[in-house]
Amino acid sequence: MNADEALDRLKQGNERFRTGRTVGVVFDGPLHEDLIQGQQPFATLLSCSDSRVPPEILFDTGLGDMFVIRVAGNVANLSSIASIEYAVRHLGTKLIVVMAHENCGAVGAAIEGGDAGKHLNHLLSLIQPALEPPEKDADVIARRNTRVSADRMINESDILRSAVEKDDVKIVTAFFHFSNSEVEFD
Repeated sequence: MNADEALDRLKQGNERFRTGRTVGVVFDGPLHEDLIQGQQPFATLLSCSDSRVPPEILFDTGLGDMFVIRVAGNVANLSSIASIEYAVRHLGTKLIVVMAHENCGAVGAAIEGGDAGKHLNHLLSLIQPALEPPEKDADVIARRNTRVSADRMINESDILRSAVEKDDVKIVTAFFHFSNSEVEFD
């Protein structure tokens, strides 16, 4: 499946979710033999770890369909970039989606500033570039942060940069709206 086909599949799945026509995942026993043998996800998602935005549900997908990396604020850090490199190099995914959402707590914490402790300060520092120029609207910053994360992937990963330059992989950004359950792709 190429990147455009994968993106279309995500859009169709989100439309099913939004309209209450989900196919859902029926799991009533042992994994199918093909899943036991390995995985072949059609897309990779970097999304926030917020419990209200599980990508598999928002896109109405099943086991093995997506390679999902979840981290507060959907930041591209060393571990999330390495995981995405794995998905591209070893699993063959052609589409990478960086997805933010309304009312992100990590973005709110970055706006608030202050000392949050060593590890959380590090995570929030990865959101800081999205605050420039000074912006107070958390949703604007969350959207901007998806682009910051996508750019960080390309700038810090030879594997991802090369794949994008060769048109083997496409990176897109997205934003989830709680109000209507829509995932809006940029």
